[in-house]
Amino acid sequence: MQSWRFHGTNQPLTLEDVEEPHAGPGEVVVEVRAAGVCHSDVTALDDPGWMPMFFRLPMTLGHENAGVITEVGEGMEHWKVGDRVGLAPVMPDGDAIGYGKWDGGYGPSVRATDANIVKLPDEVSFELGAMATDAGLTAYHAIVAVGGAAKGKKVGVIGLGGLGYIGARVAVLLGAEVYAADVSPAARALADDIGLAGVAESITEFKDKGLEVIVDYAGFGVTTAAMLETLAEFGVAVQVGMGRLESTINTYPLIINQLQLRGSKSGTKEDLAALYELMKSGELNPPINLITQAEIPEALSKLREGGVVGRFVAQYPEG
Repeated sequence: MQSWRFHGTNQPLTLEDVEEPHAGPGEVVVEVRAAGVCHSDVTALDDPGWMPMFFRLPMTLGHENAGVITEVGEGMEHWKVGDRVGLAPVMPDGDAIGYGKWDGGYGPSVRATDANIVKLPDEVSFELGAMATDAGLTAYHAIVAVGGAAKGKKVGVIGLGGLGYIGARVAVLLGAEVYAADVSPAARALADDIGLAGVAESITEFKDKGLEVIVDYAGFGVTTAAMLETLAEFGVAVQVGMGRLESTINTYPLIINQLQLRGSKSGTKEDLAALYELMKSGELNPPINLITQAEIPEALSKLREGGVVGRFVAQYPEG
């Protein structure tokens, strides 16, 4: 099979022939039907600070995957060939599909374990199922499990890309009053679709709204600083986005307003199952840009340039 292989920072992905994976004990093989393209892979390609996460090179990137089980290893008989599944990427030891020793979905098949596998409802497409495994899972976990978004709360969201759209929409569906910021006019135009109470270029436009929670899905340094400047007293700031790995912040509002600054990474299988239940209703249907496997490098370049609305998702043909 052919997969897009990562050789290290500042090197392009290369399409190479690799061996088909096989299921060892406690594993299954999943034929990828859809693979999301994430901005964190752009950062991995561009930022040497990410290299400690890749102790085996070359390897296949792609941590947002949904598909069909094609092989079941010893001890995994509770799954069967043909099951539709989404794959939560993170392993119990912190490794993940598309990182470390686990090749990802920029190739047609991947290995996975019980730590990853979540049944994909028939009502949810492979494309939405793939997006949910990282963009959705990370967004949901940050805004609900870490941020505490709930009915009646005032919530801020920075960035309305793949993650931010989902996070904002989830908060709206839960009954929160949601305000969002994005530098892209096209992203701000999604405000009515999401159900936002307000949208602006900068979250600081909502300093007077008493925001109790803000989640920064962009993570470009200045966005982190703006989040802390905007929160109401005793507010919770959740950092998810990793557009930059450093930020200069004003500690005055952090101290005087007694804010909490929390980090959030990925989420749990339970989060993913809850997200799939929301998607079954049809009320959580974020924008998707469908591409082929051959177009993955081009999609990464477009993410690098910025201004993309919706998630790029590569479709794979059956078989």
